[in-house]
Amino acid sequence: MKVLKKTIILIVVLLFYFFTPQVGKVFSDTPTPTPSPSIDTAALQQQIQEYQQKISDLQGQEQTLSSQISIMDSQIKLTEYKIAATQQQITSLTLDIDTASKKITTLQGALNNSITILLNRIVATYEVGTIQPIQILLTSGNAEDFLQRLNYLKLAQAHDRKLIYDTQQAKVDYTNQKSILENEKKQVELLNQQLQTLSDQLGQQKGEKQKLLAETQGSEANYQQLLSQAKAQLAGFSGFAQSQGGATLLGNQTVCDDWGCYYNQRDSQWGGNSLNGTQYSLASDGCLITSMAMVYTHYGHRSVTPQTINSDSWNFASYYPAYLNFTIRADGVTSTRAGSAIDSELQNGRPVIVGIKYSNGDTHFVVLTDYNGGNYLMNDPFTPNGHRIPFTDKYPLGSIFVVYKITGL
Repeated sequence: MKVLKKTIILIVVLLFYFFTPQVGKVFSDTPTPTPSPSIDTAALQQQIQEYQQKISDLQGQEQTLSSQISIMDSQIKLTEYKIAATQQQITSLTLDIDTASKKITTLQGALNNSITILLNRIVATYEVGTIQPIQILLTSGNAEDFLQRLNYLKLAQAHDRKLIYDTQQAKVDYTNQKSILENEKKQVELLNQQLQTLSDQLGQQKGEKQKLLAETQGSEANYQQLLSQAKAQLAGFSGFAQSQGGATLLGNQTVCDDWGCYYNQRDSQWGGNSLNGTQYSLASDGCLITSMAMVYTHYGHRSVTPQTINSDSWNFASYYPAYLNFTIRADGVTSTRAGSAIDSELQNGRPVIVGIKYSNGDTHFVVLTDYNGGNYLMNDPFTPNGHRIPFTDKYPLGSIFVVYKITGL
């Protein structure tokens, strides 16, 4: 009974050992072999590098409609090659996953078989191990018989040690293959997400090219005129910010009330962000974007901020990516700036965006929210705490050069 009890305890201990992840020495590591990059993969990477260089070269050339289209075509081609390279990676990893799955199945069978044999040997070896050498001697017919039986016992013990090692090795291989499989599955998941992003980017790039052709009507003269207007506006924004002492960032500027939300373009929440990935910033050049965001909140779209509009490249011109289009979208709603009079809109509770321009070209946009005591009240996106302040306290009425009402909201 004592022998049986000790045997059961030993079996339980060994089962715990073999079915618990090990933190000690790893006896064997047989990773799934990954195929070396194919010629096609190398060719794709070469094409990607070539188109990246081509785009860089084109961007350094004079801005013309032809050069802009060439850049767009190259960007489209670059994205297509990136998609192809990503698809190849996914295919290669999928093959690896299939190989690893088959190896795991084989290793699982080998491990189960080794454990079964080992458990049987544990019982037999332990029972033999309880026999004292004197008992073997007394039950042996002669000295030769005693030596043979003693030698057999040593051989059996050596065999059992090898069996324990082989079982542990099979367990390590099994654990390694499972780890490899899980890692490769995660890689495929990430690559699929990357592939979706690239596919969306490709669709957007093709759309931008079509938009450019539509906006310019394929005319170099139209392109240059639009480009000149956009550059002049952005230069005006930068000039205005410099004339006011610079676009230093501010904190705690947002105020929301029954009208909507007041935003400041210099707010530290977004002021340091680049304008649609360009060299311009929201703090210095984001007055029009910030004004549009405030109007959106007036019509109930409280989740819209300057960064909401800034983060959607569709809102910007294809020919000059820092220039805000007249038609934009945010919070699932599309709106358009259209010329208007001030008083008729304000009398009906509808805010207007007005542009201010000085003789030196400095330009700024603010939101007129109301008419009170013979003066317009405004939300000024540049002035610190510029919430509902009198317009003429900051700017002369004669500086207004354009008035926009916002339709679609």
